[in-house]
Amino acid sequence: MSKRDSGITMRFPDLITACRAFAVLAGCILLAGLPSCGQKLPHIIPPEPNYLYPDMDLEFEQYKSSLTVSAEIPVAELERLINKELSGLLYEDNSYEDDNNDNFKAKVWKDGPIKVEALGNHFLFDIPLKIWASAGYKFKPFGYTLEGYRDTEFKMRIWLISEVSFSADWHLVTKTRIDSYDWVTEPTISVAGFSLPIKGMVSRLLNRNADKITKAIDEQVRENFQIRDQVEKTWISAQEPQLLSEEFHTWLVTTPETIEARLPDARDGMMNIQVSIKGSTQTIISRISPVRSKIVKLPPLKIVDYLPQFFQVGLVSSIGYEDASQMAEEYFKGKTFDFSGGRYKIRINKINLYGQNESLIIHAGLSGSINGDIYLRGIPRYDPETRSVHLDNLQYDLNTRNVLVKAANWLLHGKLLKMMREAMVFPIGEQLDSLVETLRGTLSSYAVADGIVLKGTLDQATPDKVYLTPGKMYTVIQASGKLDLHVEKLSY
Repeated sequence: MSKRDSGITMRFPDLITACRAFAVLAGCILLAGLPSCGQKLPHIIPPEPNYLYPDMDLEFEQYKSSLTVSAEIPVAELERLINKELSGLLYEDNSYEDDNNDNFKAKVWKDGPIKVEALGNHFLFDIPLKIWASAGYKFKPFGYTLEGYRDTEFKMRIWLISEVSFSADWHLVTKTRIDSYDWVTEPTISVAGFSLPIKGMVSRLLNRNADKITKAIDEQVRENFQIRDQVEKTWISAQEPQLLSEEFHTWLVTTPETIEARLPDARDGMMNIQVSIKGSTQTIISRISPVRSKIVKLPPLKIVDYLPQFFQVGLVSSIGYEDASQMAEEYFKGKTFDFSGGRYKIRINKINLYGQNESLIIHAGLSGSINGDIYLRGIPRYDPETRSVHLDNLQYDLNTRNVLVKAANWLLHGKLLKMMREAMVFPIGEQLDSLVETLRGTLSSYAVADGIVLKGTLDQATPDKVYLTPGKMYTVIQASGKLDLHVEKLSY
């Protein structure tokens, strides 16, 4: 072919270059549907990572809760304790001149085991007594006046009824009255060979001094039966951090505020005591037991008719950013996405997730009609229906949007956001199920201290918040139920 026959002169190397250019052009057309290769995006300034919460020593929201402390005391055990504490001399009157010169002195001893029966907050005490009495006398047999003092000893049984309550300063309080009494041996005195019955006088004096006797018994009970030490031990134990999950380094910390109690309630030989500790519970992530900066002192007791039972705790699930990124990349792997009716095509080659304040940042690497990195942001939320974490208010980061407006406006029409929203779903249901079962097992019977056992149930769980830390996303689920601190052994 001569120069005249053709206006093109092509050397062999030029032919090879042309073929290569044609191949690249064909590839671009196949990939992007455009007559030219993908556009390279300008560099976009990425959002700076920033975290409001640390990975460890992470303290979540506090929840108002009520911890019920209950103790069942056999009435027989109470009877044993009463007999142990109330022994020997119970009452003493050493003056003839008191009570308007009653000419009577007396000493009263317990003469055998006291028997106790109980119903509600009322107790019936059957008390055997031995009494020494010294009485003044004056009478005129056969015209002679005889007067002086004589001593006597006799035995009787007395039945007392006590209404039992608690004082604000944590003492057992009784209001006792004499119900009835019976003579085992009748009181008499011997004067000049005469045996003089004085049962009537003793009965009158006993009735007249009933308040003094019952007051002395109530004072004995108050002095010997204070429950402050037992309750204070439980109060302090309730403030000790409890390990909920060793795998997730999760601790439960209780901060008590007030304490209330119902009146003692005796049924079927058992006296039930219920105390409610109101305060707050908090879940803390820590490799070691959290240190309490302050132990709340035991406050005064308040007696109420009703004790609410509600307990709330934060269950914590976590997922690392690397694992979440891999899950998202799997969603996009091998997929090509069309935009603007097929005019543009892109692939998402990489996903990198991290946090900025309350937002999860999505760093996505694109190839195809455009090549480069873009950034999106959304607020992670827990969805109880799907039991997964998803992103609310997903949008392009401002710097990315400013670049795409000029370089690839077609990418701003919503399709990519929809695809990202579908990809950013992280199931945590199985992890939460495992946490719930672990916590239920812990709460079924957890020994807090010797003789003090923590028992509880979990009824329902509601979403609370997602926390972004430098290493993980923590999802907190608010679980509610009942929690009981059972005192199985009392000592005095």
